[in-house]
Amino acid sequence: MKFGCCLNMIAEGEDGTGIEFLEQLVSYGYDYVELPLAQMMDLSPAEFAALKHRVEVSGVNCEVCNNFFPTGYRLTGPDADMEANLKYAAEALKRAQELGVDYVVFGSGPAKNVPDGFPMDQGYQQVAALLRKVNDIAHNLDITIVIEPLRRQECNLINTFEEGCRLARDVDGEHVKVLVDFYHLTEEKEPVEHLIKEGKEYLRHVHFARPDGRVYPQSAAEENYQPFIDALNAISYDGRISCEAYTDDYAASAPIALAFFKKCFK
Repeated sequence: MKFGCCLNMIAEGEDGTGIEFLEQLVSYGYDYVELPLAQMMDLSPAEFAALKHRVEVSGVNCEVCNNFFPTGYRLTGPDADMEANLKYAAEALKRAQELGVDYVVFGSGPAKNVPDGFPMDQGYQQVAALLRKVNDIAHNLDITIVIEPLRRQECNLINTFEEGCRLARDVDGEHVKVLVDFYHLTEEKEPVEHLIKEGKEYLRHVHFARPDGRVYPQSAAEENYQPFIDALNAISYDGRISCEAYTDDYAASAPIALAFFKKCFK
């Protein structure tokens, strides 16, 4: 099992990537970094080349990207533009490939949120149709898209791991799978049995935070983490876990969180 951090959650720099924390992440012993694709798409070619070089010499790889589609894109509703969305996806995934990324997280809540008054099922079908075409792009670049279910406060479409698996099944693409985020799963009060039932076939990535405050975990005693840990063990999950959480003190929180991960997720 490998452990990383989503640095955009603690970003302080103007570009919003969190790359300024990369060397600290490496010094604490994390295995990889997860960087935000939408924010990296805002970088000029020279800025992206500098970021890529910084990753290359850091000692870890950017194995995963989150934040696939920017908030300004519309994936559902009457203003959804399949051609524009696919053009962006192709350019973004090519940039991800240049970084050596294996997985790109498709949460993109604002972009895929179904507008008021628009049929929910029609919005769902728009996303499914988009992912079928994105699957072909991802296949050619050897990248896998992982659908991220989000709590209802962030998006009204695909809120549970079970719903994410249904979408992946409907897309039926080798390069479209699912992510589980402990924070969102807890907020939605979704039973871990859904993870046990569908996880072996669809689960490819995990996000983790302490639900109370969505912060870096510190101790097994602070929350009831064990059912989630047991569910991952039940399906023999041995992939990546990214800490996607907030902290006011990365230097204090990150090493303790890594020790927590290594102790609890064996």
